[in-house]
Amino acid sequence: MAQNRWVLGARPRTLPAAVVPVLVGTACAWEAAGERHAQVDWLNVVLAMIVALALQVATNYANDYSDGKRGTDDPSKRVGPPRLVGNGLATADEVKSAMLLAFGVSGLAGGVLALRVGWELIPVGVAAILAGYLYTGGPKPYGYLGLGEAFVFVFFGVVATVGSTYVQVERVTWLSVGCSVMVGSLATALLVVNNLRDIPGDTISGKRTLAVKLGDQRTRILYCVLLTLPFLVLPIVAGLGGRPVASLAFAAVMVAGKPVQAVLGGAKGAELIPVLGATGKVQMAFGVLLTVGLIISTYI
Repeated sequence: MAQNRWVLGARPRTLPAAVVPVLVGTACAWEAAGERHAQVDWLNVVLAMIVALALQVATNYANDYSDGKRGTDDPSKRVGPPRLVGNGLATADEVKSAMLLAFGVSGLAGGVLALRVGWELIPVGVAAILAGYLYTGGPKPYGYLGLGEAFVFVFFGVVATVGSTYVQVERVTWLSVGCSVMVGSLATALLVVNNLRDIPGDTISGKRTLAVKLGDQRTRILYCVLLTLPFLVLPIVAGLGGRPVASLAFAAVMVAGKPVQAVLGGAKGAELIPVLGATGKVQMAFGVLLTVGLIISTYI
């Protein structure tokens, strides 16, 4: 249980939000590098993946720590998976140490990337770490103000995808920007369905998430829009960019139907827990297929 609690606190179902942008961003770089007859730097790929995964885990621990300290993770008020501090599985100091360790790993890997690529990565990395902590930490956590979705879209969509391309080719490409919209939309959908589940408890705790502000029905609509948007943007990226094989990602629609049906069907509380996992599967399927499609496009 001692080991399992830290895996639980890392929230594995959210990790596709860290993995997918690095895969897609690297695929965008693969194509750009191919244009210049260069090679993808695999060490930079590994470092970018470490940064993204460690940042995601650190943000999850920070959320657990801060919400636990504030008492907003009261197990009598929430229906989601157990939280380390809120459910007494770990002390606040233990979770704080885990959070600092994960942020440290992310910062160390990011520092090595900055040495290999350029100093301009440092302010981006610092901003990402601060944003991860201040989501529910600090005196005025922006996650309590309905801005969490903006953080996820920007840092686990645009920054992570475009950044993964940049550390390879040292320039921002239109392809990576277009792909970041799709990646960010799916990552944001993960948070939206999580907050949809938590509306009753967050309302009682005074946590004004975007879902609390929008209300149940409009949050459900937002989730469906976010899950649909990538499939609408994909033809633009694949068609206008002359990358028809990238359309492989359309196959992910086969796993997108079930979570959308559950959300539109009125699933509530614990019924939404499997939807969170299903949303992660949609993101992973879409991201992997898009990655494969973009790489194949380099050779045809």
